Amino acid sequence: MTPAGLLILSRTDIARLMDYGDYVDAVEAAFRAAVEGRAVAPPASALHVPNGSFHAKGAALLGDEAKVAIKINGNFPGNPTTNGLPTVQGVIYLADGANGRPLAVMDSIEVTINRTGAATTLAARHLARAGSRVATICGAGVQGRIQLKAIAAAFKLERIHVWDADAARAIAFAEEMSAGLGLDIEATADLSPVRQSDIVVTCSSARLAFLTPDLVRPGTFIAAVGADNSDKSEIDPVLYAKSLVVVDSLEQCAEIGDLHHALVAGAVTPGHVHATLGQLIAGTRSGRTDDHAITLFDSTGMGLQDVAAAVAIYRRALAAGVGTLLSVN
Repeated sequence: MTPAGLLILSRTDIARLMDYGDYVDAVEAAFRAAVEGRAVAPPASALHVPNGSFHAKGAALLGDEAKVAIKINGNFPGNPTTNGLPTVQGVIYLADGANGRPLAVMDSIEVTINRTGAATTLAARHLARAGSRVATICGAGVQGRIQLKAIAAAFKLERIHVWDADAARAIAFAEEMSAGLGLDIEATADLSPVRQSDIVVTCSSARLAFLTPDLVRPGTFIAAVGADNSDKSEIDPVLYAKSLVVVDSLEQCAEIGDLHHALVAGAVTPGHVHATLGQLIAGTRSGRTDDHAITLFDSTGMGLQDVAAAVAIYRRALAAGVGTLLSVN
């Protein structure tokens, strides 16, 4: 029985309750539910301010135990250097989808990091070539770390390159993640290793596309993660047009993903998109069928992923007695 009251969960609480594989399982089930009509996930709403932006992402899991989650995140790229704060901060509000009763408010940082990586793991399973062994991570921030974990969860990697506009960050990333994951990770001063990579992840704060057709060989899988508002851009529109594209949300990617920039440039139409990730997971559309194709996952992050993770966290917290329960009377 669900207890009366509002459960408050910190980032530390959430980290105790969930491991990475739990996020992958929750996100996979949610994408399947959306395709099967058991979930609702509208596009995000955005509010821009001088030094960053806020996004509100909501979604509902339907059925006998319906739940609704709304996440509000602030995204301020200059925070780590200017304010000593994370780039992304926010909260997730979880409610009973049958009667609207507030259930929980939880920190969003851990959820956002892991559910974003989980989508990449799922996309890689369907879109990367079997036997992929070499990867390049473009962006040495928090998301770069989880994205490396994401592709390492899908493939047995043998060599990883990391590039960042800040060379010192790339070196620190390589040292930290090599020790933590036991993988061969090398910082690179330029993007030339992309040409030898089976998998490329872009997870930067770039506002000008840097991944161009001349860098990407046939058969590469690209996870484009960094463009989560209309000002950010990582994938050259010509490369986008050459790729077999899978999106998390067609509507959302057209507004804030790299699809947005390819549409504005006139390089593609919405019909260029091959499928959604949910369709691949549900088996209604195929993933990679050609070893020579460049495949691209345009990932903008959905409220669907947040509600799936939040429900799993809430259930585990109740079972473990974790969090602070506040009276709402």
